[in-house]
Amino acid sequence: MNASVKTPGRNGPRQPGAWLDTLGAWLLGIVWVLPLLYALWAAVHPPAYATRFDLFAPWTLDNFTRAWEAAPFPRYYLNTFLLVTMVLVAQLVLSTMAGYAFARLEFRGRELLFLLVLLQLMVMPDVLIVENYRTMSWLGVRDTVFAIALPYFASAFGIFLLRQTFKTIPRELEEAARVEGASALQVLLKVYVPLGKPTYIAYGLVSVSYHWNNFLWPLIITNSVEARPLTVGLQVFSSTDQGIDWSVITAATLLSAAPLLVAFLLFQRQFVQSFLRAGIR
Repeated sequence: MNASVKTPGRNGPRQPGAWLDTLGAWLLGIVWVLPLLYALWAAVHPPAYATRFDLFAPWTLDNFTRAWEAAPFPRYYLNTFLLVTMVLVAQLVLSTMAGYAFARLEFRGRELLFLLVLLQLMVMPDVLIVENYRTMSWLGVRDTVFAIALPYFASAFGIFLLRQTFKTIPRELEEAARVEGASALQVLLKVYVPLGKPTYIAYGLVSVSYHWNNFLWPLIITNSVEARPLTVGLQVFSSTDQGIDWSVITAATLLSAAPLLVAFLLFQRQFVQSFLRAGIR
């Protein structure tokens, strides 16, 4: 006689921990979405309704027009795209080479150097602001997009992540490539990099999100519109003589966050899969 076995799943009983996980996910989702909902409400209603809820409040898109005209958004967008692209390319190149060296190459002092990389993970970036500012002044690059990006070219997190990824790749693949006559660079580019694709995507998302939203360092190192990214440019809306206009501020905030929000909504499945495959929880 065949006995039917019920397994936990969509139609079976769930573990108590699963309900707690679901509850926690809902709570975090609510905490995240409430500010966004408020920003949407204030941005599409007149200023008089920005801080009070009224089902019959009139809708308008004038706040986005006013925000766009109040600040040079095209320049801010250009600076931000240049910044995140410059940082990401430099981080991927340097982290790939360093991660491969720590994972596969044998050289004197390797463990000590990797320990220094791990120690750098424990140092908050804000602690280095003064020294970074002095360095940018000495190099003569203050008030440029390059000055914002340069301190972040080397990423301890990226080195650690790729080192751990490369160590999981079987050495037999590298040995087979070398038997075929591949050089060390060819092995890196044709064996390790393709197999580490999920990690690259996951790390790229982290890097782009962080530098898109970074505020303190760009604020300190830049003085002109020509060099400032979106996050710093938004401060112009909080320093008006007429007081704070929350409708315009929220509209400007949505304009600055729109590219990241749209990218996440369009590629949400790929984003999550990349993090899971890369082992980032």
